[in-house]
Amino acid sequence: MKKDIHPKYFETDIVCSACGTVWKIGSTRNNLRVSICANCHPFFTGDQRVIVDTEGQVDRFMKRLATAQQKQASAEKRKQEKRQQPRKKSLLEEVYGSEEADATVEDTESA
Repeated sequence: MKKDIHPKYFETDIVCSACGTVWKIGSTRNNLRVSICANCHPFFTGDQRVIVDTEGQVDRFMKRLATAQQKQASAEKRKQEKRQQPRKKSLLEEVYGSEEADATVEDTESA
C-alpha cells in the first residue's frame, strides 16, 4: 500500500442528541452526533399514530384522488356505452353490401 494516501481511521462514538444513546464505530471522522436515532424516533417507537396535516396537504390529496377516480369511472362508462352502440355501415357496405364490400377491398389490396 502507498503511504500517506489513506484517511486516518478513528475508533469513535456516535451520540444521539435527543436521547443520549451511544454507539461505538470505526470511522474517518471523530466524535459523530446525530439529531435523532432509531431508539427515540416516533416511527420506530410507535408514538406516531396521527398524521400531522400541515396546510391541508392530506385533504388536498384526498380531493385530487376523488376527482381522478370520478374521471376514471366516467371514462369507463363512456367506453361501455360506445361498445354497446351498433356499428355504422361503411359507404362500401351501404353501396355493395357487406360480402361484396369485403371482396372489393381484397381486390384493391391485391392489385
